[in-house]
Amino acid sequence: MSSLLIRGARPLGGEPCDVYVEDGLIRSVDRVAGAGERAGAGRGASASEHVETVDAAGLVLLPGLVDLHTHLREPGREDAETVRTGSEAAAAGGYTAVLAMANTSPVTDTAEAALRVWQLGRDAGLVDVQPVGAVSKGLAGEELAEIGLMARSAAAVRVFSDDGRCVADPLLMRRALEYVKTYGGVISQHSQDPALAGPSACCHEGELSGRLGLPGWPGVAEEVIVARDVMLARHTGSRLHVAHVSTAGSVEVVRWAKAQGIAVSAEVAPHHLLLTTDLLAGYDPTYKVNPPLRPAEDVEALRAALADGTIDAVATDHAPHARQDKEHAFVDAAFGMLGLETALSVVAEVMVASGLLDWAGVARVMSTNPATIAGLDGHGRPIAVGEPANLTLVDPAAAFVVDRDDSLSLSRNNPWHGRSLTGRVIGTFLRGVRTFG
Repeated sequence: MSSLLIRGARPLGGEPCDVYVEDGLIRSVDRVAGAGERAGAGRGASASEHVETVDAAGLVLLPGLVDLHTHLREPGREDAETVRTGSEAAAAGGYTAVLAMANTSPVTDTAEAALRVWQLGRDAGLVDVQPVGAVSKGLAGEELAEIGLMARSAAAVRVFSDDGRCVADPLLMRRALEYVKTYGGVISQHSQDPALAGPSACCHEGELSGRLGLPGWPGVAEEVIVARDVMLARHTGSRLHVAHVSTAGSVEVVRWAKAQGIAVSAEVAPHHLLLTTDLLAGYDPTYKVNPPLRPAEDVEALRAALADGTIDAVATDHAPHARQDKEHAFVDAAFGMLGLETALSVVAEVMVASGLLDWAGVARVMSTNPATIAGLDGHGRPIAVGEPANLTLVDPAAAFVVDRDDSLSLSRNNPWHGRSLTGRVIGTFLRGVRTFG
């Protein structure tokens, strides 16, 4: 019988409580009565002689974070990341569940491939790794993948995406939306019109891209796909999830779709909440990401949309790359940034410190909503008696400087290196078992 007592934590930033966990479930949540007295502190703790006690005074307790958008690279690119190293990075970032994107080698487009990723996650045992199935075979955008078989497998795939590539064919997208509806699934779309954002586009299209001589990626290339897909979602009555929204125009389309009652959800990546396109002036390939960093006016729109609920979730788009893929001239470097270990701190810096979100809001956009979108039972649950003890402890006052060499990821393409952030994960617990801290 394993048990855990977290003393004096503030669930969702509220009043201090003692939270007692036994056999993976929360058994009691007792408010701390005062400086010298506790109201029912640790009720039930005597049920086990071996209780791990955590002094959490001054710390915020959140439900374990859930990431809708993680690239773990295994199988195929274990030089950049493995399921185990990605799981270690996720646990360090406060995550208890991550969704592993399908653009591996081989692609996760069959039930067998999905089961392999799922089993690697179980073997690592640090976070619940849920595979994302490809929409199309080989991510080629021509023929539907084995959606039904993946959904019915032990991996129980519910999110499908060709992330890294847009499902550009509207008929294929329509068929995918119709098909996943049968299984209660959702299509997560990488919204990028391939004609408007050509194969060499690598920078937000604007004055800076022209001055730097970098091929431009206009915001409208994202927005026209978002608009098309919300209409297809309305037509099919199916669920659409818009991955890594990056423009004010996309926000307006999603806001309109929700007002119409269309089943659409959306996510934003931490880097799109803080970093802007001016960072590209030094041609540092660390800042090359897809969709690209956008101007300040887009960043402000994304923050407001996350605060008012138009954007449902923060998702890392954690994209590790080996040095030989990232350390090139900007136009030739791979797209992507690390994100798992710093996402909570970025959200604390951008959204909490500014008053746009409180800690209950952080739990909503980084745990509850992502778990609901992904259909993950046992995650994103209230901190309440009888609930699974998937929990994250945060020190809201902890200031630190990000050092890429401290990362648990195998890769070092960290856009936050050298930057000061405030708000740090202190401990992560998966079903009551400490996985970090």
